Amino acid sequence: MIEFHLDARSGVAPYMQLIQQVKRAMRLGVLSEGDQLPTVKEVVARVAINPNTVLKAYRELEYEGLVSPRPGVGTFITRTLSDDASLASHGPLRRELEAWLAKARAAGLAEESIEALFESAFRTPVEETA
Repeated sequence: MIEFHLDARSGVAPYMQLIQQVKRAMRLGVLSEGDQLPTVKEVVARVAINPNTVLKAYRELEYEGLVSPRPGVGTFITRTLSDDASLASHGPLRRELEAWLAKARAAGLAEESIEALFESAFRTPVEETA
């Protein structure tokens, strides 16, 4: 099951953070079709958030066709955002990324600098070699 967390410094609305975390978990194969999301009550208790914020996030996910509420039972994932081929590549790529992060930390980069460097590289188009 997914464990939600909120970052008050991110500048992203709390309901959007919940949506992003569900989608990320779906892409990584943490959540798949048929899995149940935490109840609104559980999310409220864990992250100290207004129940209406959780409901708003869950409604948006429903609108996007990613979840389906079952009254009295809970909210369930209705489809996946990943495929077996992409999931198979996650392990090796994650290990390479963790090695890169270890090098960045060993070089003395602060977390914010690591994030900025990664974000910059991620947003820069990769030039194809001929």
